[in-house]
Amino acid sequence: MAIWFTRSRTITYYLKRKMGFMGILNQDSCSNSYFESISSSSSSSSSSRIPDVKNSSISRYSSAFTFLVHRFKSTKTSGQLDQFYSSDDENSQALDFPGGKVAYISEMRFISESNDKRIPCYRLLDDNGELIEDSDIDQISKEVAVKMYSEMVTLQMMDTIFYEAQRQGRISFYVTSVGEEATNIASAAALAADDVVLPQYREPGVLLWRGFTLEEFANQCFGNKADYGKGRQMPIHYGSKKLNYFTVSSPIATQLPQAVGAAYSLKMDKKDACVVTYIGDGGTSEGDFHAALNFAAVMEAPVIFICRNNGWAISTHITEQFRSDGIAVKGQAYGIQSIRVDGNDALAVYRTIRAAREIAISEQRPILVEALTYRVGHHSTSDDSTKYRPADEIEYWKMARNPVNRFRKWVERNGWWSEKEESELRSSIRKQLLQAIQVAEKTEKPALGNLFSDVYDLPPSNLREQEKQLRETINRHPQDYPSDVPM
Repeated sequence: MAIWFTRSRTITYYLKRKMGFMGILNQDSCSNSYFESISSSSSSSSSSRIPDVKNSSISRYSSAFTFLVHRFKSTKTSGQLDQFYSSDDENSQALDFPGGKVAYISEMRFISESNDKRIPCYRLLDDNGELIEDSDIDQISKEVAVKMYSEMVTLQMMDTIFYEAQRQGRISFYVTSVGEEATNIASAAALAADDVVLPQYREPGVLLWRGFTLEEFANQCFGNKADYGKGRQMPIHYGSKKLNYFTVSSPIATQLPQAVGAAYSLKMDKKDACVVTYIGDGGTSEGDFHAALNFAAVMEAPVIFICRNNGWAISTHITEQFRSDGIAVKGQAYGIQSIRVDGNDALAVYRTIRAAREIAISEQRPILVEALTYRVGHHSTSDDSTKYRPADEIEYWKMARNPVNRFRKWVERNGWWSEKEESELRSSIRKQLLQAIQVAEKTEKPALGNLFSDVYDLPPSNLREQEKQLRETINRHPQDYPSDVPM
């Protein structure tokens, strides 16, 4: 039950007036320049301590003090409330409420459903690959830039060839990342190997950057015995414990709360690393997205949420999903610093994720990144996007806003790339991909028993019964089951 005061006599008021408590909470505040333009929250030092108070009526609230210090140690919330709502007039009325003082007003005023202006989009390269004038950029090395471009080309070619393999009936399913290569590769390049990744299903570029080979991609898509999942997952559901890349799961957004839990674990272990998790714009309509953001904000977990806002959740346009100004604005509602970046600008994505990683680790807090990009390809091989998207829209993003071409122009202007290197790279990657597919296709499938293993130490009776029934059915109807699966 709220207690109303015309003149606050609460413990917070006492500490603020007598001992500068709220001032202590606001010491050493700092912020990132371009993140601060998006979000009102910022960080502060956690070195502040509560003064030693001997008064017994105050000491009873020591646990509450600890909570308040923890709650405000990385924000300007209390200072903002004091400045915006409070008055030096001792007779002014206000409510001392958990979270900060709230001023009273006599005028009925509803909060606007949206701002007059949309959140701006951070970028460094224009559509022609030219560095925007006065861009504040930390120059990346030739080695990193060339590798980024090479991996973007590799991802692009891998998608093309695996897509063709699916159309030929050689694999059952595939999802491309066409149009989103910059978000994939540039975000991966900005991370460290110890950072943990929980992907959705359109982030193979992150795994590619970390060293997953073309053979490993092919093995997973063909579900052979070299596949780490032993053929039990759909194609493109990659995973690698060695590379700190959680296995993709089909249900949308389930990885987000899991990512927060993993990030909190890193925090408890005092690891110099963060968790990065990806989601599409459609996934933000799931309850897990909102639960994860709130969970991360309250627990101050070092996790980066990267949303690929590509305009379409399968056949649903973003205007039919939400009325808000995209995704970044949702972070502010949960108390999370957020930023909108041009997801087709590899340089901007790289710098944004580097900055987000630094904030997440050094300040132990979550960050939400909205990358504006476009899914040029179909949602999957089970989809025909021309049924719900105009062809000229797809063509425009494929040609005029192509992230691979844009980054290539910038790399070439630096003298780091040539037409000869381009030709050699594409020829080499194509040969490697075709070879990987041929080998994966001929590799033996996992044995039937793998369907029932790796969950229980000793399989329970119901699983043993299921395996028995399956084997009996295969023996009765062998023509209905693949002949290349060892019994």
